[in-house]
Amino acid sequence: MSFASVPPAPDAPVLLDAAAGLPLHPAARAALLAAVDDGWADPAKLYGAGRRARLLLDGAREAIADGLGVRTDEVVLPPGGCAASRWAVQGSRRRGADHVVHSAVEHSCVLSAVGQGAADAVGVDRLGRVDPQQWARLLRNDTALGCLTVASHEVGTVQPVEQVAAICAARGVPLHVDASAAVGRVGLPTGWSLLSADARSWGGPSSVGVLVVRTGTRWRAPLPGGGREDLVDLPAVVAAAVGLQAVLAERVAEDARLRPLVDRIRERVPATVPDVEVVGDPRERLPHLVTFSCLYADGEALLSALDRRGFAVSSGSSCTSSTLEPSHVLVAMGVLTHGNLRLSLHRGTTAEDIERFLLVLPDVVAEVRRASGAEDL
Repeated sequence: MSFASVPPAPDAPVLLDAAAGLPLHPAARAALLAAVDDGWADPAKLYGAGRRARLLLDGAREAIADGLGVRTDEVVLPPGGCAASRWAVQGSRRRGADHVVHSAVEHSCVLSAVGQGAADAVGVDRLGRVDPQQWARLLRNDTALGCLTVASHEVGTVQPVEQVAAICAARGVPLHVDASAAVGRVGLPTGWSLLSADARSWGGPSSVGVLVVRTGTRWRAPLPGGGREDLVDLPAVVAAAVGLQAVLAERVAEDARLRPLVDRIRERVPATVPDVEVVGDPRERLPHLVTFSCLYADGEALLSALDRRGFAVSSGSSCTSSTLEPSHVLVAMGVLTHGNLRLSLHRGTTAEDIERFLLVLPDVVAEVRRASGAEDL
């Protein structure tokens, strides 16, 4: 089938899955299209088009640094958020010091990188938050790095990053924070040594990640050439920088708009659907994300039923036919792992969207329970 013959997409459902990545922010889209024309050349070349590309790259890096409150020369641009986390971990380990302490609720990209060497996981409470004192007890003389997400991408709980960073600093251990879920949503904590982020989480292109290595942090790029200019997608980097500026400018207003919508969901769902547990911290949380679990209901069946009703949501259960493994985040919290739904709102989400969802959800859950024979349990 040729691309010309691909049928048009059906009417788009209401997207309530911003945590998986957003459509391009309008500002990022405009910047991407402009940069395709202006930034096609190799920024290492000395002729005119190359110099123009270099100016665009330097300007984008400076804008990203300014948005994150760091120095321009501390910003590295890996090809995506997972690559940024992987580079942070791999570049910090060295012979004689490769042990890593990490939270049990890190993103799978971080856990994958950490799993290639010695590591200890810090457990969390039922809200999904680590205990800094337990963190301190797991640090060793050969600990090369600590890894702690700024806020959970599955349940929204904000972590005590500054407390953990102080503990790590007192032992001479750098702390890497995964800020993908937090950038553009909440103010970033201080005290960390390395930070990774994914541009798609703020409406930038998926091919751009950001890694910040604070001055004085012992880190070695895991790729030849320093990893700083290795085949960057320049138009995408420009779009990521412009998108970041846009969401930071909108952050306060969006926080004030989205928090009440999430509070509405947290209040209404357990009031209208029997046997539901809303998980994550109700106060110290991301402004746009809420997760709840429905007893006696299959998460995949809930997703399909809601999709048929016009709502695109996610399931924190992450249970698939190939792995049959529930979400490691929910398991670590000790909460219900099946029948789990995660809603993450964004700049396009309206109060009307949420009211429609809340009206539809009770019937959807009852339908799924009835189909599985669990309606009367």
